[in-house]
Amino acid sequence: MKSKSLVKLSNIIGIISILLLIYWVFIFISIEVFGFKVFRENITETFYMSVLGILALMVGALIINVMFNLTRIAEKHNSDDVVNAKSSKKWGLLLAVSFPLIFCFLYTGDYLSSKKKEKMLIKSAESIIQKNRSHTSKLVHYTFSEKYIMETADILEIFTETDKNFPNVSVIIKDTISDNAVFLSFRDYYSGNLKDTIYPVKSAYIQKTDTEERAYMDHIFAKKSTDYKYSSHDGNYELFYPVIEGDKVIILHFSDEQRYGKIGS
Repeated sequence: MKSKSLVKLSNIIGIISILLLIYWVFIFISIEVFGFKVFRENITETFYMSVLGILALMVGALIINVMFNLTRIAEKHNSDDVVNAKSSKKWGLLLAVSFPLIFCFLYTGDYLSSKKKEKMLIKSAESIIQKNRSHTSKLVHYTFSEKYIMETADILEIFTETDKNFPNVSVIIKDTISDNAVFLSFRDYYSGNLKDTIYPVKSAYIQKTDTEERAYMDHIFAKKSTDYKYSSHDGNYELFYPVIEGDKVIILHFSDEQRYGKIGS
C-alpha cells in the first residue's frame, strides 16, 4: 500500500476515533449529571471500558500518520486533496444533530428502566402480601409497643429475604405525639429483648417526609385509599403500597437503589 493511502487511512481512523471519544464523553457526562440508568451492569461496564480501546486506536493512527507523512514530505510527493468546504459543513451539521438524538435515547432508556422497575416492585409487593396474609395481618394491627416493633422487624426481614427486587422494606403508620399527627416508620429494632427497662419512644421512629409525601399519606389514611405511589430519582426507587384490613391501614414502603439500568441482556 502506498504512503499516501496509508496516511489517508490513518486520518480516517483518527477522525472516527475522535468522534467516538466525543460521543463517549457526551454520553458519560449525560449519565453522570442527570443520573440516567439505561443499560444493565455488563453492558454499562463494557461501555466504560471501551474508551481505552478508542484511545489506543487514536494513538496508533496518530503514529502511523506522523510516520508516513514524514516519509511523503521527504519524497516530496505530498499532494493531499483539498477538503470540500460544503462537505465539511454537511458533516458538521450531522454531528450537531446527533447529540440531541443521543440525549433523547438516554432519557428514553432511563424512563423505560424506571417503568420496568415499577412493574417489578408492584408485582413483588402483591405477591408477598398474598402469600403472607398472617404476617400482614399482624403488621396492620398496630400498637406502639416493643413487642409490635420486634415482631415487625422479624416479619420485614422475611419479606426482604423472600424477594430480591426490594432489599429495603418498612411499615409506615399514622400516630400522634403530644396531639400532633406524625408518621412513624418501623424496620429494624436493636434495643435488646422484652426484659429491657428502657422502652422505645415514638419520636425515634418518625418518618421524614416532604410535602408531597405527607399529602399522599394523609389521603391514604383518611380515605383508606389503595392508590400506590411510585417514584424514581438517580437510581433510587420507592414504592408506597397501602394495605387495608377492616378499618386498619398501614403503608408498606419498598425501596431499592441500583447503579445500572434494566435495558439489555
